[in-house]
Parts: sequence; C-alpha cells; structure tokens
Amino acid sequence: MTTRIVCGDVGGTKALLGIAEGTARQPHFVFRRRYACAEFAGFDDLFARFRGDADAHAADIAGACLAVAGPIDDGGLSAKITNLPWTVDAAACGAAFGLAACTLANDFAAAAAGIAAVAPGDLVTLQAGDPRVDGVRLVVGACTGLGMAILVPQGDGFVVLPGEGGHVGFSPQDDDQARILAALRPVYGRVTTERVVSGPGLATIHRVLAAEEADPAAIADRALAGEPAARRSVDAFVAAYGAYAGDMALAVMARGGVFLAGGIAAKILPLMRSGVFTAAFDAKAGHAALAARMPVHVVTDADLGLKGAALMGVAALRR
Repeated sequence: MTTRIVCGDVGGTKALLGIAEGTARQPHFVFRRRYACAEFAGFDDLFARFRGDADAHAADIAGACLAVAGPIDDGGLSAKITNLPWTVDAAACGAAFGLAACTLANDFAAAAAGIAAVAPGDLVTLQAGDPRVDGVRLVVGACTGLGMAILVPQGDGFVVLPGEGGHVGFSPQDDDQARILAALRPVYGRVTTERVVSGPGLATIHRVLAAEEADPAAIADRALAGEPAARRSVDAFVAAYGAYAGDMALAVMARGGVFLAGGIAAKILPLMRSGVFTAAFDAKAGHAALAARMPVHVVTDADLGLKGAALMGVAALRR
C-alpha cells in the first residue's frame, strides 16, 4: 500500500496544503490546494476547509507534516505563525485525519529539505562559483518574512538546521540603506533585516525612497516595466538582500551553495540577474574572493516547502 502523507507549507500570506504519496526523494501529489490566509479567521478554520476539500483522497493517511512560518514550541506540539495571530496545534491537525498527531516544522527547514527534490530546471544560477559536493548549503528566502535554514552534510545526505537569521540586525551598506534604517529606528528601536528584506520591507523601502505608499507586488511589477522610482526601490531591496545572503553564507561557509527561496526572488528574476544582488553578495572586503566561490541559485519551484514537508513527513515515519 502506498504511503500517503498530509503536508503543508503555511505562511503569513498563503497556505499550500496537500496529500502526497511519499518517497524518500520525490513526493507525488494526489491533491494540493492553495488558500489565502486572509480569507480565514484562524488556522483551525483553514485546516477544516482543507480537510473537507481533500476528503476523496484522505484514505490510508500514514502521517502528516506541516511547515509553519514561525518557531516551533512545546516540544513540537504547537507553532505560532510569526506574521499572523495564529497558532497551529499538532494534535488537532493529526486528529482531523485520524492520526495521533502530526509533525510540525519551521517553514525554511522544510524549504531546505525540499532542495533534494528540486529539478535542475527549477534552479536559476546567479553565480556559478566553485561548488563543493560536501559543502554546507544555505537556504534563505524573502517573502512575507525572511527565512533561513542550513543543510549540513551527513553520510550520503544532509541534516537540516533551522534558523532565525532574518532577525539579525539590519546593517546598511550605502546611503539609501542608511536612510531606510534612519526611518525605521524611531519606529522599532532595533531594526531587523526582515524589516527591509521582505515583502513589507519592499513597501517600506519605496515609502522612504519614493515618498509613496504602494503594494509590494505593484512596486515589483512597475520596476519590471522600467519605471525609475520603482526600479530604484527594487534595486535597494535586491542590494540589501544580496548583502544579507552573503553575510549568512560567510557565517556558515556555504561552499555547497546558496539557494534563494520564497516568492519574491522568482517574481523579480530579471532584476535579480542584473548584477546588483551578486555585487552586494560578494562585497566582503578581504573575503570577497571566498564569497565569489559560493554558488548562488534562485529556486523557482513554487512547491519547494510543500515538497520538503512531505519528505520530512516520510522521514518522521521511518524513525
């Protein structure tokens, strides 16, 4: 009998939920659905909708793993979504499918696990570098927030180490970024990188540099169309993103490669390839040559976190 896994990738804006026929390498989805979080009062309501939608595929469920955009609490029994007032309860989610519980994971831990299932065609290389097969890999991604996880080689695979690197302090590297920090410090006191390198961060950058309130998606679309003010804002965002990713890559010596997940990098791919990102990534003074040897790829697979959650669910069953 084929093992079926309930899996999810739950963020601050959207939730991808599905049922996969799990394997150790490449999950096959028999059902998947995307939900807008804003349409639900809480996660329990969203998950109840999914349970009803997935009913025809819910036989023979062996396990469940939900990746959540936030820290995992209570020994893995609950999670708080960072950018929503929602709590995810592992026991309740498992009970919906007749399971004792489900596994909860940080969303970027799942994204990191999903790298193993990414097809070559879903990677766009920004910097070829000099990759090491046995090197540490870093997964970072700007979306509603800013996530990070590390893949450490072990045996013939990798161990996933979740992190909260998006909450390190923001360090401006040019005059525009200094203006952004100066605007945010009176509001927040300590300004984290996530305040700048994220969807809301792009809106903040544009408000500071262009004196205009605008939706992040609209700013991105206008920048892609060549509008100068929007392009300046996106370039500032990309430069800050590149500087941060390069700093994190140096911190963990990511000679196995840096993988940019989250939705924003894929959406603004032509501007990510302009050279602004890699210039900031490599601008590491005496360690510039080392940074330049680290491969950098944009992951364009929108199901990365969902695939990773499915693979983590299968691994949990085998333990």
